[in-house]
Amino acid sequence: VQLQASGGGLVQAGGSLRLSCAASGGAFSSYVIGWFRQAPGLKRKLLARISGSGGATTYVDSVKGRFTISRDNAKNTVYLQMDSLKPEDTAVYYCAADRRWGISTMQYTNWGQGTQVTVSS
Repeated sequence: VQLQASGGGLVQAGGSLRLSCAASGGAFSSYVIGWFRQAPGLKRKLLARISGSGGATTYVDSVKGRFTISRDNAKNTVYLQMDSLKPEDTAVYYCAADRRWGISTMQYTNWGQGTQVTVSS
């Protein structure tokens, strides 16, 4: 499956953005999709993931209650709604797909290109 992330941009602190991850070339609903981010000098980190059906989601504590992951399998797209953005959310955001649940960041096998999110104070 091929992935393309979009929706990044510049936003003020407290604002919102919605990222999209559009997929092609595979059985989309069979893939777990994760959203990740990587700030300069830091490791890429998993933020949220969603099961193939959309029935299961997990979040890291730093985004819980502010970010919402969802998917529309009819559109082969996963979304990351980001609210109450903070300057420390500034990073390049990536989506990735894998058929396995509960794997580590670098075990994901299909990656999209990143989209830059910049939150100004």
